[in-house]
Amino acid sequence: MIRIDHLDHLVLTVASIEESCAFYARVLGMGVETFAEGRKALTFGNQKINLHQAGHEFEPKAKRPTPGSTDLCFISETPIDDVIVHLKAEGVAVEVGPVRRTGAAGAILSVYFRDPDDNLIEVSNTIS
Repeated sequence: MIRIDHLDHLVLTVASIEESCAFYARVLGMGVETFAEGRKALTFGNQKINLHQAGHEFEPKAKRPTPGSTDLCFISETPIDDVIVHLKAEGVAVEVGPVRRTGAAGAILSVYFRDPDDNLIEVSNTIS
């Protein structure tokens, strides 16, 4: 049997790599890494999100890579009320929240908003 330990990276197909890098760095404080002949990735903790430009994806790729088809949830140490204040200051509209949800490790308090490709982004605090 295969035993998975953790997620190393995922790939997000975007309309504009530059716009996505700017958004995730400005709004979520992620790092931007250049690797392997100029490819871009968003970094946070010990994980990363590799970016593929729609129509110019790297092989192998998903069967139907499409900007705006992803839902992502990030756990933040920043209190959710401060997240909301920051999002508003950055001109990012909160669609839902704060609301209680169930995350991978238990209860979370979440807010939802959209990235430049209309992917659904959830930022959450764990609830003890």
